[in-house]
Amino acid sequence: MGDPSERQTPDPLDDELAHRRAGQGENRLVPAVAVAVAVVAYALLPENLLFAPRYVIAGVEVVLLATLVVSNPRRIVRRTRLSRVASTLLAGIVIVTNLVALGMLVSSLTQPATSGGSLLLGAMQVWLTNVIGFALLYWELDRGGPVARRRVRRDELPPADWRFSHDENGDNVSEVAATSSEQSGWVPTFVDYLYLSLTNSSAFSPTDTMPLSTRAKALMGLEATAALLTTLLVIARAVGSLTG
Repeated sequence: MGDPSERQTPDPLDDELAHRRAGQGENRLVPAVAVAVAVVAYALLPENLLFAPRYVIAGVEVVLLATLVVSNPRRIVRRTRLSRVASTLLAGIVIVTNLVALGMLVSSLTQPATSGGSLLLGAMQVWLTNVIGFALLYWELDRGGPVARRRVRRDELPPADWRFSHDENGDNVSEVAATSSEQSGWVPTFVDYLYLSLTNSSAFSPTDTMPLSTRAKALMGLEATAALLTTLLVIARAVGSLTG
């Protein structure tokens, strides 16, 4: 047996990493269902809001989703260059095609013959897809992505793009501090980014989660602007057509 004095002192950061690894990776189901909802919402858009054949964009999104599911069927525990590119590309396609649909939706405001019901339905679909698309991108970008957030030591993670309330609750009363990042090993999951995207699209500003990086602020600003156009202009016009 070696001299106990020569034994290495356990690194608390390694203990923290082991605690996070116990989660076995984030569940694939929730983000996959969110993508499926976005695909269906886009495929059902009114004809005047489509710039390509209805099922071409939806088909590309389904192929990218299938690629991601094959690489991590149940739990997201592996990250390859292909899976990272596919995930980012999927979020980008959802966002870009939705912003184009929003532009066409706003353009429809200049056409008096456009049905108010069609505008209202299109606005609801665009707003919903906007929330999902940006949630996917936030989830993929922050702190290196869902695999890195669970598998990499905190002192080796890329700088955070967002600060969640869990990241600063460590000095609160015990029942609140128990769920903090420091004490529980908490890391944000897709649901947290979906909530971030939802509140940003509803309040048009940060709520309990603060953007830290320039790209986070730019993305949240773009999302809030799209949501503002959809909510204040398009829905107001559609409702006015229905009641006029």
